[in-house]
Amino acid sequence: MIARQDEETPLLQRPEQPTTKTPLPWDQFSIVLFLETLDPLSSQTLSPFTPQLIRDVGVTHGDESQVGRYVGILQSSYYVAHALTIFHWSQLSDHIGRKPVILIALLAISVSMFSFGLSKTFLDLVISRVVCGAFDASNAILKTMVMDITDMTNMPEAYGYVPIPWMIANSVGPLIGGSLSRPAHVFPSIFGRSELLQTYPYLLPCSIPALFASTAWLVTYFRLKESTSTRTSLWELIKGGFFGQSHKPRQPSSNAIVDPGAADPDAVQSKPLSLRALLTPKVLNVTANYITMALFHMAFNSVLPIFCATPIELGGLSLDPPRIGALLAAQGVAHGIFQLLFFARLHDRFGARAIHVAGVTSGIPIAILFPVINALARAHGLGMAVWLGVAVQLALSISFIMCYPSMALFIRAASPNHASLGATNGIAQMAASVARIIGPASAASVFSYSIQEGHHAWMVYYFMITIALFAVGTALFLPRSPSVWEDDQ
Repeated sequence: MIARQDEETPLLQRPEQPTTKTPLPWDQFSIVLFLETLDPLSSQTLSPFTPQLIRDVGVTHGDESQVGRYVGILQSSYYVAHALTIFHWSQLSDHIGRKPVILIALLAISVSMFSFGLSKTFLDLVISRVVCGAFDASNAILKTMVMDITDMTNMPEAYGYVPIPWMIANSVGPLIGGSLSRPAHVFPSIFGRSELLQTYPYLLPCSIPALFASTAWLVTYFRLKESTSTRTSLWELIKGGFFGQSHKPRQPSSNAIVDPGAADPDAVQSKPLSLRALLTPKVLNVTANYITMALFHMAFNSVLPIFCATPIELGGLSLDPPRIGALLAAQGVAHGIFQLLFFARLHDRFGARAIHVAGVTSGIPIAILFPVINALARAHGLGMAVWLGVAVQLALSISFIMCYPSMALFIRAASPNHASLGATNGIAQMAASVARIIGPASAASVFSYSIQEGHHAWMVYYFMITIALFAVGTALFLPRSPSVWEDDQ
């Protein structure tokens, strides 16, 4: 891999030093890709049946306009817990390693999914999601691991493959949730005699990602290697934190993946920085972009299934859970295939900033298409015109989803040193979690408010367009390339 001193060489001297593309470390990268499926699989499994589950637990008391509000509260409960803990998990991974934190996260996913399927009240549902959000740092830590085992020459290629597990999870998850919810009612010849599934009609779809997380825990424990070059024992960290005793980082173990910068003495001696030291202008810039991008994305993800499930006369499409699941699955496949085939090429041609700006700009027509699609459904029913509008919205959402790998390149470049990469990514993920708290709850609540009689039906879409405009504004402050920040270090 490229030595760190090459990254700090002035730009005009770069042509004298050839840079060859580093091959991807497939032995470990393939495990990371496998683990990437867990977080989206668990969340996407819940999406198709959550509106119906809210109706079943009776928290809305039959008021259809309140379904979206409670769906938003349930989704946001996960991100409240996530926002309060994600930075600490990420910072902890800089000290004790990525692998222990991932093992805790996988266990949390398994336990919380079983608990969600056994829940009979809205409070039980919220507790299950809070537990998952508080302990599931897998998404952030796996992103950091990709940064650990790649460099700037092969990181765009790596993020071309990252959509594969997300595509699988975003496709399979909605199908599991949409087709296997209430199995005793949907498949009476197979599950009709099961008292367990009659009592807990959503246990079957929840148990599949729970069992998959248990399998992933075993794979991680036996096969995944540590990606941090130095580690501190948890006991030494506790003593240093509570009693002021200093601790020395351990040397890399024989089965650890040593970072490319570890050959440089400065990189070996670098230590994780404090939160105050991490809040540099670069980190604040990338955090502002991440939070606005995530705010719109989560608002869109929250409104889409509610919009599909809402009756046409109230502003939606009147789709049932299986059709909603199929639509979300198609969206996941399209996102994954396009990023796999085209992100690295688009990055080489236009750069990370151009991709990000184009993506967040596409949020404006995405929001406008919601009322357009409903107007077509009112006029022509669920015909070709409606599905053409849905296809256009899907195509635009592909552009928006390309923002995520672009931002990962900027996060890596913004980190003050490699030893603080986990914490730097944790700041961005914490900010994104705050956006994900606001996004689902606010968008779903505004949607529910807007469909009530006497209120402006476009209110939620004005809300989403405003968020998109903020995202475009913050994107303009990014440098033309992440390498600009690398050169400044």
